[in-house]
Amino acid sequence: MNALPITALYAGLLAFVLLWLSIAVIGHRRRSRVSLGTGEDKGLLQATRAHANFCEYTPFCLILLALLELGGTAAWMLHALGLLLVVGRIAHGVGLMHQPGSFRLRQLGMLATFTVLIAGGALLVARGVLG
Repeated sequence: MNALPITALYAGLLAFVLLWLSIAVIGHRRRSRVSLGTGEDKGLLQATRAHANFCEYTPFCLILLALLELGGTAAWMLHALGLLLVVGRIAHGVGLMHQPGSFRLRQLGMLATFTVLIAGGALLVARGVLG
């Protein structure tokens, strides 16, 4: 039995987003023949930043989702936050790796991710204060 089925669903979906971002970095590294760092390759820099940004934000958002699920938050709210996180992380990745005109996707991605952080954090703080 899975104690956190909703969080597990979104962690699984996000694993595929991480895989996509990782493969993009590997592809850029092979094409530019850069094994460490980014050299002078702007595309490789964009791909590594998209990957790193995902790795910086996603784990904490999933921790928030798991804590909310353990605390009995309504399934609709968990799905709303999880879906927002998935869409936001994909939008940010696409927006960061593809130029020009993709700045809006980056903004949308970060707005979605920050919304998950703010809503998840606020719900947990309220639960801690109010009991």
